[in-house]
Amino acid sequence: MTATLIAPTDVTSRPAHRDGNVLRWLAAYTSSMVGDSVYYIALSWAAVQAGSPSQAGVVMSVSALPRAILMLGGGVIADRLGPRRVVIASDVVRCAAVLAVAALLFLTSPGLWPLAALAFVFGTVDAVFMPAVGALPARVTSRDQLARVQGMRGLAIRFASVVGGPLGGLGVAVGGAAAAFGLAGLLIAVSVPLLVSVRMGELPADDTSGDAPRGTAWNDLVSGLRYIRRHRVLAPLMLAIALGDLGFVGPLNVGLTLLADERGWGASGMGAVLAGFGVGAGLASLLLTVRGRLPHAGQVAAYAILAGSVAIGALAFAPSLVAAVGTALLVGLLAGLSGAMCGALLQTQADAAYLGRVSAVAGLVSLGFAPLSMPLSAAAVGAWGTGPVFVVSAAVCGLGGVVALCVRDLRRAELPK
Repeated sequence: MTATLIAPTDVTSRPAHRDGNVLRWLAAYTSSMVGDSVYYIALSWAAVQAGSPSQAGVVMSVSALPRAILMLGGGVIADRLGPRRVVIASDVVRCAAVLAVAALLFLTSPGLWPLAALAFVFGTVDAVFMPAVGALPARVTSRDQLARVQGMRGLAIRFASVVGGPLGGLGVAVGGAAAAFGLAGLLIAVSVPLLVSVRMGELPADDTSGDAPRGTAWNDLVSGLRYIRRHRVLAPLMLAIALGDLGFVGPLNVGLTLLADERGWGASGMGAVLAGFGVGAGLASLLLTVRGRLPHAGQVAAYAILAGSVAIGALAFAPSLVAAVGTALLVGLLAGLSGAMCGALLQTQADAAYLGRVSAVAGLVSLGFAPLSMPLSAAAVGAWGTGPVFVVSAAVCGLGGVVALCVRDLRRAELPK
């Protein structure tokens, strides 16, 4: 598929939230994300119905291994073939796989193996889909609008998490897992014609020169890793993201569940705390969408990580459910702000020709390494309780902010005007 190319000056005519080209991309991304949310609801329901809870857990985790192993290669593919082409192909494959399982479930009761195979396909495709998604905004808007686009993308993610769950539940209630899978496939399919209609900007000539050998895919991978390692902003930024996510993922996933059980808040209380976090993160994305740019981006990201780490530690000592919800809202606001600023810096600091590989490394840090903190957090809570574990996690998260403040080039990094 050949991309419709436009000159870089053609994508600067209006702000991103008023640009029809960007809005088509956003609609495609949102539809795909909502489809993903419905898919996970359908997969978990079908797996529980077909096997034991432990078997369902295995099915749900099958996608993690190929995604982590193949993510770096996915970044190379995104940069070599172009992100739009890769995203479209990925959505086509995911749509076909989901609809095939929907038809199979409608006709028979195949057991767990088709579900595990679907999860494996999703994980494999995600390994190329996610880096390509990260590289795509730089091709549909100008550099000065990338921070606003990052905020818009955050809003789409929040919308998908809010809408996808009820839609998936409705699909299961109406027609079982088969109907939910069918709905997920249709939502993913909607993104394809929208992406086809998106115009793509050409890369600046100097983005494809220099240290970017094109002999083999391995050369491209090594070149991308070397590019990140030598970059004065991207290298410390990756470390800051890694530390921030390591300290954040455990407490806000496994740790929160154990905290709610310990305090007697129940599932509804845990849901209220998670809702507070979601609202805070959504407000951060909305702020960046409206403002488009925040000055002193490196410092804002650093101080948001530091303040967010304090809020994470405080969450374990909230005296009541209301206080916990308020603290979670603050955590979400600060984490959303730091995440959006870090994402915007990744988008604007990296040459467009390397964005697939840069996005792949960032995705591997967040989705490959950070989840390792979840079983460690659970074991640590069992041994020492929630308070000490949340405090240690907060300290690890805070180290990310310390790195951002101590590295001069990252601390002084700005978003384009």
